[in-house]
Amino acid sequence: MEHIVLGDISIDVVQKHIKNVHLSVYPPAGRVRISAPLRMDLETIKMFAISKMGWIKKKQLKIRSQQRETPREYLSRESHFFLGKRYLLKVVEADAKPAVTIQHETLLLQVRKGTSLEQKHIILQDWQRQQLRDIIPTFISIWEEKLNVTVAEFGIKKMRTRWGTCNRKVGRIWINLELARKPLECLEYIIVHEMVHLLERNHNEVFVALMDKHLPSWRQSKEKLNRMPISHTEWNY
Repeated sequence: MEHIVLGDISIDVVQKHIKNVHLSVYPPAGRVRISAPLRMDLETIKMFAISKMGWIKKKQLKIRSQQRETPREYLSRESHFFLGKRYLLKVVEADAKPAVTIQHETLLLQVRKGTSLEQKHIILQDWQRQQLRDIIPTFISIWEEKLNVTVAEFGIKKMRTRWGTCNRKVGRIWINLELARKPLECLEYIIVHEMVHLLERNHNEVFVALMDKHLPSWRQSKEKLNRMPISHTEWNY
């Protein structure tokens, strides 16, 4: 990996087998990355970066000013989100298997006495992962028919730079676990986004046209997702 420094901005440069240049700015600190074709020399990439400095600074300002959640302590009366809805956490100690249930406006976290903060975090994440495993197949089934594609496999994992990914070669899509906390329409948007990549690899005019045709509201869903408060491991997509 190469690095370009322009004033107080450091840019990571990765060259690979692609046709076009891709410029990205990532939260939480506004890290800048350029993916460029192998044929492009570093000086040309630097000139491209200079031409985009206005956009880079604007993007960094937006990211750094975006509302962030405070770290979770997993205490009763603490706010937690599931599918975009706010719940108040209620921690109950019991000599029984850990469990998470929703009761009206309350997210009930049942744990054994002495359970650490980290263990509570894992219990809640495991529950969120299972909820997504139950929800995602329905969306995939609907959109396989609409897009005339087949998803061979899907997975859920924590990702630091993406809401989702697609492996076109094997027909697998990955969904970020953090989407369990976002509205269903945002989850659906990311699923459709990754499934459209089975038809078109790049974020080009063909890809945008397919999104416009099949999910006309995708821009609104994207904007809603990127407006929501983020944690330190989240970013704009």
